[in-house]
Amino acid sequence: MRPQILVVDDEPGVRKALDRGLRAEGMDVTVAADGPTALRLARTGSFDAVLLDIMIPGLSGYRVLEELRSAGVATPVLLVSAKDGEVDQADGLDLGADGYVVKPFSFVVLLAQLRALLRRAATGAAPRGRIELGPLTIDRAARTVRYDGADVPLSPREYALLAALASRPGTVWTKQELLTEVWGDEAATRNVVEVYVGYLRRKLAAVGAGDLVRTVRGHGYQLGEPQ
Repeated sequence: MRPQILVVDDEPGVRKALDRGLRAEGMDVTVAADGPTALRLARTGSFDAVLLDIMIPGLSGYRVLEELRSAGVATPVLLVSAKDGEVDQADGLDLGADGYVVKPFSFVVLLAQLRALLRRAATGAAPRGRIELGPLTIDRAARTVRYDGADVPLSPREYALLAALASRPGTVWTKQELLTEVWGDEAATRNVVEVYVGYLRRKLAAVGAGDLVRTVRGHGYQLGEPQ
């Protein structure tokens, strides 16, 4: 089946170029020029991926992405923006984006990132069901976490990190392994793993599980039983 792609951009020339280019690569394309239209279309969950510009009228790309993830729509989203700052990219990724391309972009690079997202979605979809490790419960269908009956509010990236660690409890994950598992093909460094482990530990500490994610010095991180 041909991949179904939603292209969201308020510039007619960009929409037309992406429509033409992606169709030439064997994809079916639907276009939208504003945030409300993009949100309405994307919430159907009928697309294989979304190319989402950040600066669009009605609702920003950030807001569209946030609404999609809040509604439980897991469609891969590749943000496209003229903003090239590290903070802008980090904000987008933390809201649940699966990649970030800076304008002006090379179509070849954008196409490679898009294909990588489609491959991950086809072969690496998160398994459904629950992970229960003592007082820790991870509902992979709802993407929620509870510890000893208390909700643990996590960002999409924090959730993905915890879910990876919990999928092999007691196993030591290197930073590179976590980077590949959680960040995939994104241009991120191993330092970002340390940063997000810190974020995750603070969230867990708030419900009394601060010692759940452990550092194995010189090797990486593991999920263990509370001490």
